[in-house]
Amino acid sequence: MENVCEDEVYSTIYNANSKTLYNYIYYKFGNAEKANDAIQEAFIKLWENCQKVAPEKAKSFLYTVANNTYLNVLKAEKVRLKYATNQKDVSHESPEFLMEEKEYQQKLDDALNALPENQRTTFLLNRIDGKKYAEIAEMEGVSVKAIEKRMHLALKELRSKIDGI
Repeated sequence: MENVCEDEVYSTIYNANSKTLYNYIYYKFGNAEKANDAIQEAFIKLWENCQKVAPEKAKSFLYTVANNTYLNVLKAEKVRLKYATNQKDVSHESPEFLMEEKEYQQKLDDALNALPENQRTTFLLNRIDGKKYAEIAEMEGVSVKAIEKRMHLALKELRSKIDGI
């Protein structure tokens, strides 16, 4: 019987889940460093509990630990997505274009920040990562119908705040 303590099994679990788990937590945190910390914590706890966690339960275990780590940090630091650092790009566009682009990006950031966390996470996982509703539902531990409703509400809210979405 396979065991998570086996290097090959653990590596397979890591390779299959680390990127999506990172993105999932990043969308909640809005901070790459904190997302990396939560993911690292989840994989450390998986290794520490490798005897107790069956390989087929490892994905769920990782999401639970990473999400709990996220909630603990959020509670302790009151982290918000709006404090994520913006990276500056060097561009050869006109100042008017850059100003409009910056204003649009700010509108989008504000609109995303105003969404409830579950809608924002669902929207970003679907639109940025290309995750299907069923995958998101599994990550979140809810039904596909709940994800459809979240996405509908997120899009409705974003459309009301931003033209062209």
